[in-house]
Amino acid sequence: MSVTRLRGSLRLAAAAAALVLAAPAGASAQMEFHYQYGKLTGPFSGESTYTSILTLQHAGQWSHGDSFFFVDLLNDGGGDGFNEKNAYGEWYPTLSIGKLAGRSIQAGPLRDVAVIGGINFDIDANVFKYLPGVRMSWSAPGFLFLNTDVTAFIDASSGVERGGAPKTGDSFMFDVSWGAPFDAGAQSFLFTGHAEYIGGVTDELGNDLKGWILAQPQLVWDVSKAINGVGNQLFVGIEYQYWSNKLGVSGQDDNVVQALVIWRL
Repeated sequence: MSVTRLRGSLRLAAAAAALVLAAPAGASAQMEFHYQYGKLTGPFSGESTYTSILTLQHAGQWSHGDSFFFVDLLNDGGGDGFNEKNAYGEWYPTLSIGKLAGRSIQAGPLRDVAVIGGINFDIDANVFKYLPGVRMSWSAPGFLFLNTDVTAFIDASSGVERGGAPKTGDSFMFDVSWGAPFDAGAQSFLFTGHAEYIGGVTDELGNDLKGWILAQPQLVWDVSKAINGVGNQLFVGIEYQYWSNKLGVSGQDDNVVQALVIWRL
């Protein structure tokens, strides 16, 4: 890892720590470790290799909003320079308009509107994106949460000159995220995930990158509840990944089921 990339990672970690430290004492949080294993496609080589992904995920609420943060540690064991011992992360802090105003802004199924300020980063490719925008939270039967995000997708990467991936123009993102627990007999399950669309751009080398669709629904069984009757600690199941035009590369797609284990602290 270069010094530039290391400093970028340290800045991100410091920012995340600052948010946690600034949260009021009444804030709530949930941390999870995920392990996924499946055969994913390298978008630049077209080769499919079995990939291990270890994820640290943190979701929290505070008096005026919430925060969602994850870091993936990836290793596909391949030799094409993509996802070999790489780290990728995203962070989405929000500021609720309703909570800030001290009153409900519900209208029909609309539960709240929030300002969102996301960041995406990739260590190996030296990529850094800003995603400012708006989140709308919805009330829907059976759902713990249902959110739609509309954000800009602004490239703040250093580009080829500093050894990273080519810098791109700016674009936009539309994302839907959800979580819906349900029971089947005595067993408990969770259906969760997200789906996004990111618009096409042109990079600094003049290459056209296509818009992509990425969907990652997860279906997991609460094993811990089956064992001890309490649950909400250990889950096993699958994640289905559909990624059309992966990272903007035309015709390079993922369409794969991955094994998934979740340990919730």
